[in-house]
Order: sequence, then structure tokens, then C-alpha cells
Amino acid sequence: MMDRRAFIGSLALGTLAVPRAAPAQLAGKVARIGILTFSMPVADMSGPEPRNPAVNALLRGLRELGRVYGQDFVTEPRGGETNAALWPGQAAELVRLQVDVIVGAAIQIWALKQATSTIPIVMAGAGDPVGEGLIQSLAHPGGNITGLSEQSLELMGKRLEMLKELVPSGGPIAVIHTPRNPGQRFQEVVEAPARKLGLKLLWLEIRDAGDLEGAFRAATQARAGSVFVAGTRITFPNRRRVAELAVASRLPSMYFTRPYVEAGGLISYSADTSDIWRRAAVYVDKILKGVKPADLPVEQPTKFELVINLKAAKALGLTIPPSLLLRADQIIE
Repeated sequence: MMDRRAFIGSLALGTLAVPRAAPAQLAGKVARIGILTFSMPVADMSGPEPRNPAVNALLRGLRELGRVYGQDFVTEPRGGETNAALWPGQAAELVRLQVDVIVGAAIQIWALKQATSTIPIVMAGAGDPVGEGLIQSLAHPGGNITGLSEQSLELMGKRLEMLKELVPSGGPIAVIHTPRNPGQRFQEVVEAPARKLGLKLLWLEIRDAGDLEGAFRAATQARAGSVFVAGTRITFPNRRRVAELAVASRLPSMYFTRPYVEAGGLISYSADTSDIWRRAAVYVDKILKGVKPADLPVEQPTKFELVINLKAAKALGLTIPPSLLLRADQIIE
């Protein structure tokens, strides 16, 4: 596996502007940081050296800021268990524990928003925080939520361009997705660049893991040329199965994030998730020093990654265009 990371673009948000000075965290107080994630086992998120890469990146960021686990802070992780029905209860449990701040990922932010309007919440990546009604604006989030956006919706056009480059001719692109959170604009954000690129989309909605086989079967029957797999509460925990179905169906597939490709998927393009979790530590640190979330602008990512799995390409009988290989940040062989 070759690793060729690159910083793409620049955004002057490396150091968050703080509108006013704030008192430091009370001396001797061990802060409690709640963590609510998508599908990670709690055991993999626990302790000062968690096995999970995302939570490990958060703790690494806190260490870089001089905070020592067990001395300055401890974590209270909750794993999501891939079951959306559990998230409200887990969010409520973190609120009952009266943690000082909660770090949440992606679609779990909604469960946290409904659980508390007072405990600060740091987004470790949210696809469309303004459109979903999580915050008022990127510059002035208001309320108790701030953090980092993944710019996921803004990347839809790039993903479709790459998919067209992979499969320049063929049938429609099958979009496998699930019902979204209130306010999410997923369908319209995908359709707009698709029209500009002259691409036809086939929308296939899944509501549980049992729908995956049927979705790929429908894509095959419709003679789809490729598949665009949305990052959801269903596809992420079942990403290995999704990748297997894509290969079995002989359908090149574009995914939202790297873990899908590491599980056997073909290609992904996204903000660097580990970098987002590491940057979330900056927000946690400032909040623990007394800065209000409403006063911390939401940061957008500056680091993106294109990941390609050549083993999956070989299984599909697909040749990756050299133009894509040259742009790849990581190639899995």
C-alpha cells in the first residue's frame, strides 16, 4: 500500500479566531469528554491509546495541545452499535453523566442536538450543518454546536466526475441511499452536478441491511454502468458486504470515505476523516477553556484524499485511468 498524501487548497482556519478571552479550565478539574460515534465498538474507543483511528486522532490532537489523559481529561465513549434506534438513548446517557463537552460524528449530531441545548457539542464532520439546521451559519454557528464540516455535499460533483472518468460510457449511475435527516439536501445536491455532466441517475433507496442485495439486483436489471454508494447508517457498518455485492454485480462503485475502500470498495473521495478528528481537539480545548461554541466558527476541511483499491479494480476487470492513479493519495494493492 503506497501512501501519497497531499494538501489540496488552503483555508485560513488553521488557528481558530477567538472573539474574546475566556477563563482557563479550573485547576485540578479532570474534564470528561463524551464521544458518540457511528458504529465503533466502545472497547476500541476506550482509554488513552484507543484502537479506533478516529478517536485516536482526537486524543493525539489533545496531546499536541498539552492535555494529558487521566490528568487533564478522560473520555466517555458510546459506540452507536450501528443501530440508529440506540443513538437517542446513548446521547441522553452522556447528558445524564453531565460531561463537559461531547464530540459526535456525522448523523449522530442530530441525536445529540435533540438531547441537549446546553452541553457543548463538537462536530467531527457533518455533511451539511447549515442545510440540516444544526447551526445558523459557518461563521456564526449560534447555540451549543460547532466543529468541522466534511464538505461532503460540495464534493458530490467531484465524485461524479471521477465516476464518469472511470466508466465513460454505459448505463445510468445507480445511487444507493437511505432516508436522510431532516433538512438534508442529498438528492438535489447529487442531481445538479449530474445534469451538468450529462449523467442519468437511478435512485435506489434502502431502509435496512436486508435491502442491499435487492438494490444491487435492481441496478443490474436496469443495466446501470456504475454505483454511487452514499455514506449512511446502513452502508457504513455493512461496507464489506456492499463491496462484495459491487464486485459480484460487476459494478464499479464510488464511496464517500476511505473505510469503504479499505473494506474492498473501489474508490472514494472525501475529506481526511482522521485529520478532522484531530482538528476537533482544537475545539474541545477551547471549549474547556471557557469559549462558547456559538463564538467558534465552523471549520471546513483543507485536506482531502482520493483512495483507489487496485485489487477491487482487478476483480471488476477494470483498468483505472492513469489520470486518476496520478491524483490518488493512496493506492491499495
